[in-house]
Parts: sequence; C-alpha cells; structure tokens
Amino acid sequence: QVQVVESGGGLVQAGGSLRLTCAFYGSQFSLYVMGWYHQAPGQQRELVATITDGGGTNYVDSVKGRFTISRDHAQNTVHLQMNSLKPEDTAVYYCNAHSIVTREDYWGQGTQVTVSS
Repeated sequence: QVQVVESGGGLVQAGGSLRLTCAFYGSQFSLYVMGWYHQAPGQQRELVATITDGGGTNYVDSVKGRFTISRDHAQNTVHLQMNSLKPEDTAVYYCNAHSIVTREDYWGQGTQVTVSS
C-alpha cells in the first residue's frame, strides 16, 4: 500500500519562499510519477508540477520560473521549492503519486499555503 504525506506549508508574505516536502511510503518509488496539485477555496484541484523518475518535469504556466520540483531517490521524497510567492498561490497543496503500471493515484491530506499581501 502506498501512502504520501505532505509537510512544509505555512504563512508567508508575498515575495517570500516556502519548501514543501512529500514523503512516499511504499515500494517501487521509481514506478511513480510524482506531482503537486493545489486547490483554492471554491476552486477545482489543479496541477502545479510533476516529475518523472528520470527527472522530467512539467509545470503549469503560472508557476514557471518561480517553483521547482525535485525528487530524492535515496529518501523517497519529492520537494516543491516555491519562490516569489504571490497571494494567488494561496491554496491547499496536495502531493500525488501516479503509478505508471496500474494508473492508480494516491493522494496526501494536503498542506495549507497562505501568502499574505
């Protein structure tokens, strides 16, 4: 069974930085595409960034140049470095593990990011 657990959210002023961490618990971390999504109040959950086992990345346009997703194979963790934060980045951020074999998705419980203006 796979479990992902997020940490690192918090309150920050506009222009500041936060680093989110997703810990992957389970086997065969390499067989999962890892991603970060966010959901603002009243909005649908949206993709922020994904990273493959080989390090290929994909970002939503609104965070390009500000956010960086990375993957630590030794620790089975995924990080999202968020710089130059804006109030519109305020949301609950969720970690996702997508199996490339079974196509199953596993979600964490989310971590709140609040950016004040």
